[in-house]
Amino acid sequence: MRERDIKTHDGGNLALYSYGTEEAPGERRVVLIGGAFLTAQIYRPFSIALSKGLGEGWAVDVYDRRGRGQSSEQPHNYSMATEIADVRTIMDATGARNIMGHSLGGAVALNAAQAFAGTPHQPDKLAVYDAAVNIDGSMDTGWIKGFEDSVNAGDINQAMAKVKRGMEAGTALARVPEPILVGLMAVVSRTKVNKLFRDLLPTGVGELKAAFDESDTPRDFSVLPPNTHFMVGKKSPQFYKVTAARLNRAVPGSTLEVSPKGFHGSVPAAVNELVSDISDYFKS
Repeated sequence: MRERDIKTHDGGNLALYSYGTEEAPGERRVVLIGGAFLTAQIYRPFSIALSKGLGEGWAVDVYDRRGRGQSSEQPHNYSMATEIADVRTIMDATGARNIMGHSLGGAVALNAAQAFAGTPHQPDKLAVYDAAVNIDGSMDTGWIKGFEDSVNAGDINQAMAKVKRGMEAGTALARVPEPILVGLMAVVSRTKVNKLFRDLLPTGVGELKAAFDESDTPRDFSVLPPNTHFMVGKKSPQFYKVTAARLNRAVPGSTLEVSPKGFHGSVPAAVNELVSDISDYFKS
């Protein structure tokens, strides 16, 4: 693994981790954009597995988005435009020509690819898994205000409960009464992963609003590359399935794949079936 500190356009920095062949050419490099409440280190097993699946001469570049890991905090004027500019910065630093996004990182990937359409940064290939995009009302975003209020009030357990219910609508977890779920969050928050989740909750307010509440920024996903590959887990919450189907219909020539054993965390968990499918897509 190679670790680098990349300077951003606004004076910040992004922690970049590269796996695989260090000097891989741009057409054989994949920029991996992680989801909300997760750091680049959480994606280390997947990054290693994907680089091996792609084979000799390929590399996977994953970076900490703003407000996590060793990267700068979110700037005061943070928005989706910040995320798009950071994707451009990483592509320039690595020369990468391919992009993959997971969950909210999928929203960043799709918005960046839309912004790059017709420019030198337009990706050769674009894949997203369980992209967290509110397309044609596929998600009820009414819970985000309550989530933000809970974070600002310092009620972290309630904030965790609200984001779990909001992001996993339709699941058994989302049907648990909120007071009970708040108590459950207080118990499970002691685990290593949930401690990280708690630490990144303030960052999550900004990124969730940027991904779901940007109604003033029209997104014409029909301009995405025609070989865009949408993936969703069969066991993922219904929101992601509805979103993937709508995105697939919006992008002429794109493909949609349902991972039979896939769940929302399949990417950071480096599920073999998914790693193999993604490797095949980028190599084909």
